[in-house]
Amino acid sequence: MKVEMNLDNDSNNLVQAPTNGNSEKLSPSTLSSLLGSKDRDYLLCSTAAAAETDQQVKISDLEGKVIGIYFSANWYPPCRNFNRVLIGVYEQLKSNGSNFEIVFVSSDEDLDAFNNYRENMPWLSIPFSDLETKKALNRKYDVESIPCLVILQPDNTKDDDTYYDGVELIYRYGVDAFPFTKEKLDELRREEKRKHDSQTVTNLLTNPERDYLLDQTITRKVPVDSLKGKTVGLYLSAQWCMPCVEFTPKLISIYQKIKQALQEKGGGEDFEIVFVSNDRDQSSFESYFGTMPWLALPFRDPTARTLAKYFDVQWIPCLIIIGPDGKTVTKQGRNLINLYQENAYPFTDAKVESLEKELEEAAKSLPRSEYHAGHRHLLTLVSEGSGGGPFICCDCEEQGSGWAYQCLECGYEVHPRCIRAVTPQSSIEDR
Repeated sequence: MKVEMNLDNDSNNLVQAPTNGNSEKLSPSTLSSLLGSKDRDYLLCSTAAAAETDQQVKISDLEGKVIGIYFSANWYPPCRNFNRVLIGVYEQLKSNGSNFEIVFVSSDEDLDAFNNYRENMPWLSIPFSDLETKKALNRKYDVESIPCLVILQPDNTKDDDTYYDGVELIYRYGVDAFPFTKEKLDELRREEKRKHDSQTVTNLLTNPERDYLLDQTITRKVPVDSLKGKTVGLYLSAQWCMPCVEFTPKLISIYQKIKQALQEKGGGEDFEIVFVSNDRDQSSFESYFGTMPWLALPFRDPTARTLAKYFDVQWIPCLIIIGPDGKTVTKQGRNLINLYQENAYPFTDAKVESLEKELEEAAKSLPRSEYHAGHRHLLTLVSEGSGGGPFICCDCEEQGSGWAYQCLECGYEVHPRCIRAVTPQSSIEDR
């Protein structure tokens, strides 16, 4: 799992690489010009293969294969996290005899980092020393962020034969995405839509061997059917993940406030959260879940992996909201909690629209600028329409959007609710 990222909720948002009319069949000469140089017609074997055979692989050997060009770096945690997932998919495809190969393009800072990263990679690599080829590939595919997996078809003659977002495809579909053709991806999206259209809380959270969840004792079983008619949050989190550990106490507080408000309101409306663990061992799961007042899937239940794939969860912590009708309300529950606290409930579009209007009205009475304790420069009130946008609050370190106090000199931003107004002199002293 990755950590700390907004998720795109559009399952059809597959980004295709710009081809600029230059699509061409991946012939040996095309592959050589793409992956080789005037001094090199080979790729490096995986470390394990090289140790056994001391051989390199001719670039021409890739002819006729589906190729993933993998831009990654050892120093970047999201790359290391994706790398583990990609290794599992690659090895499964190779064991099935699939005609698939990956070529690693390193963004590491030195040769030692490159070699250390390659130790567990079972695929091919561009030599670290070939800076020109690596730069040319980054330019050709307009790589702006890593990890990035560009998928090329062997008969790469159509504009829709090249996909930029192999990372998303691997996270979302795993081995089922192969051979990464438009027809295959359309089929997967249709099946995905069918599942979402028929979605219920029961078919989300049960499997043939289990129809219950665990309560805080970890021994008492609570029927999944008891969640029918409730708003349910699926909380994907782990004790080893620092942003998760920091967000969990806030979520507990908000959960308890929502539960209390609904109890006082009456009418049978209810809210529940189900912890979906990404912990590494049973003791970590039990220790972390022991701090939570809600329900949980059993540790290492296969449904946890199914849910992450089904909702295309690439980063944790993630809070997915399921409505009383069993349908998905939003995958942005965490962001909404950070922005609106308990007022975010029931997390619907109508509620969010109402809260945004309230913020607009409240902003009219806010000072246009403030000095904030802990920052020496003047902060200016901005909105998405006046130079603002999604940001990470430099005070509470949580995500925000809409209105913010922003430093026009250095980009420092805080939520309006986090502003601690001071005089200019005290602001400097406090810093």
